[in-house]
Amino acid sequence: MQKLKVAANSGQNSGFEFLQECWSDDPALQIVIKKLLVKFPQWGIAIVDGELIEWEGYSKAI
Repeated sequence: MQKLKVAANSGQNSGFEFLQECWSDDPALQIVIKKLLVKFPQWGIAIVDGELIEWEGYSKAI
């Protein structure tokens, strides 16, 4: 949870694998991650059908 708080304050991406682990571990963390992904779309991570995915095409479209 602390690492997610740091990411929220700094905008530093914690990494897809870390976010995916947190997503799978605790439903309460899913809420935090959802808010992070809305706040930082430049990370290129999205939620599709309840799963996290890396959206590689996003950074190339900008």
